Amino acid sequence: MTRFATGGDALAESLIAQGVDTIFGIPGVQLDPACDALYFRKDRIRFICARNEQAVTYMADGYARSSHREGVGMVVPGPGLLNALAGLATAYATNSRVLLISGQIDSWQIGKGDGVLHELPDQTGIIDKLCKWHAMATKAEDIPELVAEAFRQLRTGRPRPVVLEFPPDVLAAPIAPDLPIPGYVPTSPVTPSPDALAKAADRIAAADRPIIYAGGGVRASGEGAQQALTDLAHLLGAPVVVTENGRGAIDADDPLAFDQVAFRTLRETADLIIAVGTRFVGSFGGALNTNGVPVVDINVDEADLGGPRTEQIAVAVHADARLALEGLVRLLSGDSPQGEANAPAASAAARPARPDRTAEIAAARAWTNKALSQLDPQRAWLDAIGRTLGKDGVFVSEYTQIGYAAAICMPRHSPETYIGPGYEGTLGFGFATALGVQAAAPDRRVVSVSGDGGFSWTMQELSTMRRYGLPLVEIVFNDGYYGNVRRIQNGNYGGRVFSSDLTDPDYMQLAAAFGIAHARAFDPEELGRALERALASRTPTLIEVPVADFPSPWNLVHEGLPTPPALPPHADRVPRPGATA
Repeated sequence: MTRFATGGDALAESLIAQGVDTIFGIPGVQLDPACDALYFRKDRIRFICARNEQAVTYMADGYARSSHREGVGMVVPGPGLLNALAGLATAYATNSRVLLISGQIDSWQIGKGDGVLHELPDQTGIIDKLCKWHAMATKAEDIPELVAEAFRQLRTGRPRPVVLEFPPDVLAAPIAPDLPIPGYVPTSPVTPSPDALAKAADRIAAADRPIIYAGGGVRASGEGAQQALTDLAHLLGAPVVVTENGRGAIDADDPLAFDQVAFRTLRETADLIIAVGTRFVGSFGGALNTNGVPVVDINVDEADLGGPRTEQIAVAVHADARLALEGLVRLLSGDSPQGEANAPAASAAARPARPDRTAEIAAARAWTNKALSQLDPQRAWLDAIGRTLGKDGVFVSEYTQIGYAAAICMPRHSPETYIGPGYEGTLGFGFATALGVQAAAPDRRVVSVSGDGGFSWTMQELSTMRRYGLPLVEIVFNDGYYGNVRRIQNGNYGGRVFSSDLTDPDYMQLAAAFGIAHARAFDPEELGRALERALASRTPTLIEVPVADFPSPWNLVHEGLPTPPALPPHADRVPRPGATA
């Protein structure tokens, strides 16, 4: 311990015991005892100070999803917590292991309504619905066990954020210097029932044309899940469709890997769907159209087994995705341990050969490529980014025109290399989240894509980017509008545009003001060159891409919407100033 022995010291030592080496946060008066404790542990915990609490939880989320470690944020109560809730809601929607440490008012004043600094009428009640588990320390001696329980919750079952509240008087209270600090809490994944796994294997072994539908649960399952999914797919010869949150669950270069839009054609010939780590819902939250095909459903959250299609669930397996997939591979390949209980009646190796699916898969590939060709302008920009970023680089998306396309057609090669906003759709998510990704792995190539609308939410974090030397490349596609809002106003409301145009800064001057390297690019080739220079320099960089109109992606994202009219070639391009037509 240090020369002090307070609740703040107990918090810091407890975090260190759980392997925490980075905290994103903003100091404040209710956190002073905790910050002072961290001061004496600067060599063991890095504190990255953001410029807005919303960015704190975004950064923690990016750190967690790209590293398979927990992301930790710390904010003051009241307005600090409220600012942080957008990022907390995103972490909840994307199954992210985030611990938010929130200050409180002094414990003896909670609930009295005295109007003390940063008081909320019911801060704990506000937190309750946006996390998996939460608690408030009422005694300094309780802090180590509460921190250990927080990490137990993060490392058990479905990953979702947890929150701990600390009144300042509890953080400042003295503790015994020898107060026990619990050791590292190990991960405890949900093990599949042998009986359920055997039933699933039997059903899969009997299928001729299974397809696999992989969601964010494969990513959240951690190391080994991608390999297990790939092994099962190749054992069965089954195509794998990935959701947005599951991008990278199988390498996009794998011949069995498909984007989500391919599900619309693959379901037509499938006789079984193996759903892994997905709520199995459509893009609007309703039931996914499965064409009546029966489903083997694997999910770590028992409440999500079956989703809105419970009547089509042939077998439900409550389990961690990796453990279930590995178990199925063993059973179906005949590699189960001798005498394993409930072994399936027929392994994939023993059953008659499945039909040759070469033509079916090729037809699905052609159908998908034709459907996605509608997005060729966006794909040209994404191809330039992807080629330069490389297989191991991390692409952080955003709610913007390029981001909408990336969600359904950006090739990624491992689960942690695509970070998206999930169903919460928090505009402004991308840039700050990418800073957390870069903080988790300073030597990794990381690219963030934002629109000028979304970037404005957290562009003050250019200060954080510069201060901590985070070599992120932020690409701002600038069309001067809230692009999707304006598209809807033009298409659905007779062109009655309302408050969708923006007054933006000169991004080059903005970057220069923060001491950030900067460039403009007017076409995909130029963007690729600028991006390569930026990534090679390992320098914080802002690239602005002035753009015009992109074709709508929504008929591909949301099934049932009409195909939009085609735009003229290069309608997305803005001419370079001074260029002749």
